[in-house]
Amino acid sequence: MTTTAEPPTTAAEPKPGSVLAPEYRALTVGMVALITLVAFESLAVTTAMPTVAQALDGLSLYALAFGGPLASGVVAMVVSGTWSDLKGPSRPLWYGTAWFLAGLIIAGAAPSMEVLVAGRIIQGFGGGLVTVALYVVVGHLYPPALRPRIFAAFAAGWVVPSLVGPAIAGLIVEHANWRIVFLAVPALAIPAALVMRPGLARANSGTPEQAHRSLWDRRAMWAIAAAVGVGLLHYGGQQRGILQGVLLAAGLLGVAAFAPKLLPKGTFSMGTGLPAVIALRGLVAAAGFGAEVFLPLMLTRERGLSPSFAGLVLTISALSWTAASWYRGRPKQPFSHAVFLQAGMVSMVLGIAAATLTLNPHVPVLVGILGWGLAGLGMGTVFPTVSVLVLEYSSREQQGANTSALQLSDSLATATVLAVGGSLFAAIEPHSATTAYLTAFGLPAVLALVGVLAARRTRA
Repeated sequence: MTTTAEPPTTAAEPKPGSVLAPEYRALTVGMVALITLVAFESLAVTTAMPTVAQALDGLSLYALAFGGPLASGVVAMVVSGTWSDLKGPSRPLWYGTAWFLAGLIIAGAAPSMEVLVAGRIIQGFGGGLVTVALYVVVGHLYPPALRPRIFAAFAAGWVVPSLVGPAIAGLIVEHANWRIVFLAVPALAIPAALVMRPGLARANSGTPEQAHRSLWDRRAMWAIAAAVGVGLLHYGGQQRGILQGVLLAAGLLGVAAFAPKLLPKGTFSMGTGLPAVIALRGLVAAAGFGAEVFLPLMLTRERGLSPSFAGLVLTISALSWTAASWYRGRPKQPFSHAVFLQAGMVSMVLGIAAATLTLNPHVPVLVGILGWGLAGLGMGTVFPTVSVLVLEYSSREQQGANTSALQLSDSLATATVLAVGGSLFAAIEPHSATTAYLTAFGLPAVLALVGVLAARRTRA
């Protein structure tokens, strides 16, 4: 993976003023629509899965229904990166879409929980292919001036699903059939993918320098080993007793052994430039999502809020995330990328701290709500910025590999923190709920603080 000191120029065409200019309109609309559908499916399935597991008498496989696609996605991200560098991003995008839709159809028609888990694993593999390929499409076809705007549009693609996805899924499960949650997305995703087809013609070619590489090379094998570690972490986090400890230890060992082989050299030491960018993506994702999973639980159990009102906190953070991403997409930014990244991580630290304060019954709940909105601003600032930087710091023939590293850093760090944080919370909570929540929020807060340091090292 390259650690290019100066951002190379990857697009020679004139810079239009909008991602909806005629030459980009169909591609932009298609990509954002596809991301919106992927987001809706992710949130809807999370809402519907308890009913699904009960209907198929498969509660014992409940954790695997989430850990399986997460693990297969790790492998797909590496394969997609190599494939994009070899042949261009359109092939992994089309094949990934096909795998994603096939997995949804299998899951939607599943007669048993075992078949549904198989469909979820196929779906996760397709999603991993698509995610990396879309980033490479941006690197190949959009000039640097437009990349912040398209990544802001990607963030906006998560907003509507975040607002209405869980509610719609709940209504479908309650009043219709849970299978619709899986089967409705393919009917909409196929037209979204076809809209992109004309614009992808310019992104079909790879680079001659990559001709000697194999799609299933050593990195793919390392990814499979890391994926097994991720699966063990996710499954082990749902267990109890000695089995939990054994599975978590094995999972951590697998991730620790093989993750460094999949990321740029210097990522774990936050080396200047690209390694710090890759590390920061993992830190911001793990800190944000690691804290977010416990916030509604704390607000409902410790402060007596209704589930719907507690969910409003996540809605506010989604809106603030989108607002920050929209601002980062505007031209003529007043500060450098590194300054915005530091500000974003400081915002996350303050947001997590404000959320933690609401453990005290004398602190108004509004403090936590506004604080988590501040955390959303931080995530909305950091995510599109690191996406832009990883393309700027990559030559064209390395955009696939480095983009896959960016996504891998996100997935591996988040899976590890959720497994460890969840296990610590489950072990401590019966003895002291306050200590359990302080631990659950403390780990993400430490990661966000480390992220402030990583942000300072992202300059080329």
